[in-house]
Amino acid sequence: MNAQLGKERLYNEVTGQHTLHDETKGNVELLCEFACSNYMVVMSTNFQHKSIHKITWLSPDQNTASQIDYMMINANKKGVIEDVKTMRGPNIDSDHFLVKAVTKQKLSVMCMKKSKPALKWSKINLQNPSKLKEYR
Repeated sequence: MNAQLGKERLYNEVTGQHTLHDETKGNVELLCEFACSNYMVVMSTNFQHKSIHKITWLSPDQNTASQIDYMMINANKKGVIEDVKTMRGPNIDSDHFLVKAVTKQKLSVMCMKKSKPALKWSKINLQNPSKLKEYR
């Protein structure tokens, strides 16, 4: 969406206070409208990091840095995200940096049904003609 989220109180419903920018620029209205209509929150702005870990785009001349890529999640699931920050190390031949989210998720435990043990025939029962006929 190429939006720079600022620290204005107008967008507190969708964003956090730890953005790179002080003022909002770009398509923020579209981003916030999309997030509100889909009951989502921007998780990239909820965690306090150094500015270098918030930058998601760096201009080709290396002079302009911006946070324009965000991690969004359903508001009901926001407790699953433990951390979101930018990974500057991997070279992906782009002027954008990867955004990494650390999640915690409890896996459900599946209970196995206990099957009934198979009935075994005893050799003694096979000596009885009626039981032998039933077995056959």
